[in-house]
Amino acid sequence: MCQLKVSYFMERKFYKYEGTGNDFVMIDNRSAWFDAKDNKLIAGLCHRRTGIGADGLILLENDTQSDFGMLYFNADGFEGSMCGNGGRCIIAFAHFLQVFDGTTCTFMAYDGLHEGKLRSDGLIELKMSDVANVQHWQNEDFYVLDTGSPHVVCNVRNLANIDVYAQGKKIRNAVPFAKKGINVNFVEETNDKHLRVRTYERGVEDVTLACGTGVTAATIAYLEKNTVIAGNYTVYCTVDGGELQVNLTKNEKGYTNIFLIGPARQSFRGEF
Repeated sequence: MCQLKVSYFMERKFYKYEGTGNDFVMIDNRSAWFDAKDNKLIAGLCHRRTGIGADGLILLENDTQSDFGMLYFNADGFEGSMCGNGGRCIIAFAHFLQVFDGTTCTFMAYDGLHEGKLRSDGLIELKMSDVANVQHWQNEDFYVLDTGSPHVVCNVRNLANIDVYAQGKKIRNAVPFAKKGINVNFVEETNDKHLRVRTYERGVEDVTLACGTGVTAATIAYLEKNTVIAGNYTVYCTVDGGELQVNLTKNEKGYTNIFLIGPARQSFRGEF
């Protein structure tokens, strides 16, 4: 007797968001239907030829201490650390889902509690974690710091002539960083308080159009390099995908009140 095996599939909704070209598959997981341990599924959804295509996947989840939780995965399918542009995108996503009222919210991420704000000009503010420790590797002229994710900041001239993929991959896989990985930012000062930033991202293992934690790291490294005094600062950063702004305060403890500001939008939605 022949037995017929039937598989049943349920269509699930996804949303695609991007912030200055940093793009993410966004999923409303408040009912906990998505298997966050299925690394192959996550990597498959992020694949640019056989999946939806994205730099990462983000789950919006319930959280008892804030309006919602953010769980971020790199394009390789594994959980990542904080993602700045992803944080701005999930604020826009949560507002679209009516998870919070008004224009301000709080959410829990890998590196703790964050605040978000939808501005009247359409831009989105994300409060980043404070940064107290910045290391200057003088032999390489690197600045190494953690802005929610670990970064190496390399100051360069003629950024347009730098092979960001090859050089970034080399540094990311160098002995001090290879085990855990690190994001690599190449930064050129274009004029006073204006930077050009390009990033090789771990987990994506490629150059991305933008990196929010990277722009934050580049800003802090720029202020460290120029040995600025305590006070409030605004730095503008041009990335491949657009323009970002970082506002922060420098004091005796390091850098606080750090806000990453830029656009975030829903580009499309669908089912898989």
